[in-house]
Amino acid sequence: MKKDRGKVWLGVAGIVENYKGEWLLVKKTYGGLKGVWSLPAGFVQQAETVTTATMREVLEETGIVCRVKGLAGFRSGVILNDISDNMAIFYCEPIDDKQQFVLQEEEIVEACWMDPAEIIQHELSSVMLKEMAQQHVVRHIHPIIEGINPGDVFGYSEYHLFFKK
Repeated sequence: MKKDRGKVWLGVAGIVENYKGEWLLVKKTYGGLKGVWSLPAGFVQQAETVTTATMREVLEETGIVCRVKGLAGFRSGVILNDISDNMAIFYCEPIDDKQQFVLQEEEIVEACWMDPAEIIQHELSSVMLKEMAQQHVVRHIHPIIEGINPGDVFGYSEYHLFFKK
C-alpha cells in the first residue's frame, strides 16, 4: 500500500560502517533502485526524529541494530517539478558486528557488507552510493550534539543539532 506523503518528503538513509570499514548495502524489490545496491533508507514517520527513523529503517530492512554517530550529508531534489524530495544521510555503526541479516523480504531482496573501493567499481551500485564512496563522506561527518534544550516553551521531547566541530 502506497502512502500519501504529500508534496514535501523527508527521507533518511544510513551509512552503516562495520569494523572492517565496509558499508551495509541493500537491493530493493521495487522502484528506481530495484536490483541496485543502495543504502537502507525510508521515510520519517510522525513523532519521529531523523535519527530514530534511520535506526528503525536499518533494523526493519536488514535486522541490523545500529547507532547514529553523525550527519554525513543531505540530498535534495524536485521530482517532476512538483514534489520536494529530501533525504538526510547519517553515518552509523552496528551495535554488534556479529549480527546476522534478517531481511524485510517484501522490500529487500539482498543485503551485504561492501568495501567503499568495491562500491565505486561495482556496476550495480547506485549513482548516489558511488558518489558518497568517492567523496569519502564518512571522514567528514557532523557529530550529534545532544543534551541541549532550546527552551521549554517549544515543548521538544527530543532535540539534536549537527555541526562540524
